[in-house]
Amino acid sequence: MSSLPVVGAAMTLDEVELHRDWLFEKPRDLELQSFIDTEILNGDWAPLTARARRLLDGHGGRLGIHGPFWGFTIASEDPDIRAVVTRRLLQGLDVCAAISATHMVIHSPYTSWSYNNLDDNAGAREALTERTHMTLRDAVRRAEDIGCTMVIENIEDKDPHIRVALAESFNSPAVAVSIDTGHAHYAHGYTGAPPVDYYVKAAGNRLQHVHLQDADGYADRHWSLGEGTIRWHAVFAALAKLESNPRLIIEIKDKSKIPASAAYLASIGVAE
Repeated sequence: MSSLPVVGAAMTLDEVELHRDWLFEKPRDLELQSFIDTEILNGDWAPLTARARRLLDGHGGRLGIHGPFWGFTIASEDPDIRAVVTRRLLQGLDVCAAISATHMVIHSPYTSWSYNNLDDNAGAREALTERTHMTLRDAVRRAEDIGCTMVIENIEDKDPHIRVALAESFNSPAVAVSIDTGHAHYAHGYTGAPPVDYYVKAAGNRLQHVHLQDADGYADRHWSLGEGTIRWHAVFAALAKLESNPRLIIEIKDKSKIPASAAYLASIGVAE
């Protein structure tokens, strides 16, 4: 039996139908991306969750969703906006409860601006953390109740440690860390951040989720794995040292290349 990690993927329900054989051939983790948009969360999403349960009957991997993120930050200074963000996250967790999903991706509040400016104003770091706690307080309780973990994904994060400290500040199993390899590679290439494997090392066992996408360090490409310049051997060597068994989720634009991305990882001997 292979000791290599098994990769999963991020898909919509329509794409699950197309890749169901690949998804079911091994215990591949799945991240559903059908519950991101406001019009879906504000509407009747029960038919979508019923479809998900039907399509995934017999699925052997772990299930999660990408939570809502469009147009907001989880650390807004405006209390009215924070209330809306809290509502959106609770809506996402309601979906998780309906389909027994055990992870939900949320986006980091840190930016490249943060990296250069948080220490320019006394107490700015602490204030951002406090605002994030106010936004997530109810969502964390709800996630704990349903056995779901919100994983905070790096977006512009230049410092690979700061998001880890934010997750740890909740002292809750319902808050952990995600890494998007393409976002980290962008930060490395464009803002001088460390390479992708350093993000893995910084997260340590707080890391429970990884978006696998390839890129060139210039933009958020979401290319098929092997098409960019990420050093995959280094990334998987760092992952192999963890005990947290993070979900390894292929997240690429061209979903038809998901099996090819997995095959590429297998061809270089790092995953299957």
